[in-house]
Amino acid sequence: MAGSDTHRIGARESAAAHDYEAAPAPTAQSNWTVWELEAAVTVTEPGLLDAAEMLVRQVLAAVDHACSRFRADSELVALQPRMASGVRVSPMFRLLLERALDAARLTGGAVDPTLGADLAALGHGPEMSGELSRLPDTGGRPEVRSVPVLPLPSPPDLVPPLAPRAPGWWRIHVDGDVLTVPAGLRLDLGASAKAVAADLAAAEVHRRLGCGVLVSLGGDLASAGPGPRGEQPEDRPGQWQILVQDIPADPAQRISLAPGFALATSSTQKRRWLHQGSQVHHILDPRFGLPAQPVWRSVTVAAPTCLEANAFSTGAIVRGFQALEWFRAEGISARFVDSRGRVATTGDWPAENYRPAESSRPLVSFSREGLRHG
Repeated sequence: MAGSDTHRIGARESAAAHDYEAAPAPTAQSNWTVWELEAAVTVTEPGLLDAAEMLVRQVLAAVDHACSRFRADSELVALQPRMASGVRVSPMFRLLLERALDAARLTGGAVDPTLGADLAALGHGPEMSGELSRLPDTGGRPEVRSVPVLPLPSPPDLVPPLAPRAPGWWRIHVDGDVLTVPAGLRLDLGASAKAVAADLAAAEVHRRLGCGVLVSLGGDLASAGPGPRGEQPEDRPGQWQILVQDIPADPAQRISLAPGFALATSSTQKRRWLHQGSQVHHILDPRFGLPAQPVWRSVTVAAPTCLEANAFSTGAIVRGFQALEWFRAEGISARFVDSRGRVATTGDWPAENYRPAESSRPLVSFSREGLRHG
């Protein structure tokens, strides 16, 4: 599966999407590599760390077996050639597909799970595993030229040189456990599956072990249960302290994330490779099946679930400058870093001089009317 960005727990400096600050109360964490990314689990009860890691690994294995494009024995690879005539899928595959369709609906189609053929045409396939980051060092400011014919997604008065195509996700049909995908479309669930895996893993650890947990898969973070308590009263859980930064050359910010919420960063600076002499990245504009213009170096979103956070952060990369207006209208809490390293925020994302100790207000919350970001 394709990823967005990576982070290292406890590292003072790293090419990190998010870093965790050392918690004042006892916590324990474990790191390992999966899907060419760094996975990590942090728990509020150190004695439960080994059990938590085992549960997270089990969830990741189930997700990988269901929808990986990079292993020959995955359910996706096995079923893809027969999807036009209808195939029965496992409960895990159906869940991942339904969440991918949720992401498409949330973003108005800016995230689309039918881009598998486009990614393959750009050279993003099993044969390049481990090669995604092997490009010349550009000092933290990559010159991404992308595919020359790609139109800039914004401003709105720009006339694109290519006619946008009909959304592929509209053509997916799910009837119970039977999935039908028209011939010519190939699924790729990587844009959302990693975020869903983080949500599932955090929920499973809290359900089985009862402790507070923060799960990180590349740039996708999900939490469940109480946060680290620190110096707060026993009946008032603390918040996860996180450093938001895509790569070391980018502006960094420390924030507090309320327990039970999630964070996701999408980036045009990572997961890049050379294709026909040009550097391309993995976030495609579904209208054209080509890499989105790198208007933003990175976009970080806070939301009640990692699926939502990742859907919006990915959708913002695709929509370019228009994403600011979109997020402001919807009240989505997000942090944008543009191609020159300038920061813009929307919703209730804290100001750049924010310090976690100065406020305990969650970045995101629920309302009776439904999900509210901010």
